[in-house]
Amino acid sequence: MKFVFAPEAPIAVPVVGTDAHYPLRRVYCVGRNYAAHAREMGFDPDREPPFFFCKPAGAVVPVAYGEVLELSYPAQTNNYHYEAELVAVIGKGGSDIALTDALSHIWGYAVGLDMTRRDLQMKMREMGRPWEIGKAFDRSAPIGPIHKASDVGHFESGGLWLTVNAETKQKSDVSHLIWSVAETVSDLSKFFRLEPGDVIYTGTPEGVGPVKVGDSMTVGVEKLGELHVRVV
Repeated sequence: MKFVFAPEAPIAVPVVGTDAHYPLRRVYCVGRNYAAHAREMGFDPDREPPFFFCKPAGAVVPVAYGEVLELSYPAQTNNYHYEAELVAVIGKGGSDIALTDALSHIWGYAVGLDMTRRDLQMKMREMGRPWEIGKAFDRSAPIGPIHKASDVGHFESGGLWLTVNAETKQKSDVSHLIWSVAETVSDLSKFFRLEPGDVIYTGTPEGVGPVKVGDSMTVGVEKLGELHVRVV
């Protein structure tokens, strides 16, 4: 096949304990999936079904263990927010996946950050427009190495945390998800056929807030370790 220009290599995330990498296809995100976070954003979590948005695969930045990612403060924002998340990694394709079968489609898990230009997101929300400029910008989705589900199990519970300059800002547990990982996979598959290469950022707990140039973030999930980011 002849191309007009050479296609870019896929974004690939290292897999813990192997020399293999997981090539990314699509990045799905779940909005307001922790009750306390929904409330801090001004919504009633008891009345809202899950909803989804996407980031391009090119927004993902793999961060190796022991590495500190230098993340440039993005353009056109004065309110750059962190959101710590558990990421579910799809290993088997499917549509209309039954809830009882959903976990069999998950190949692994990782620690993730959904970085957000909050002022632009809120402006678009107020205007009834899509969120892309607030959510889908370059390097807005750092991710740690992937752990195979066969090694770490599935997540019905597990601590999740984020610190800024060693001060705890987010601290919660995956058990507080409004829609569990299995429910999220099952519901999302009603709208999109999921395929290997897809990852799902499952939502963030309360405590989101801004960072500035010079700030250092550490985000972790129990059994998955931590990733480290410095804003430059």
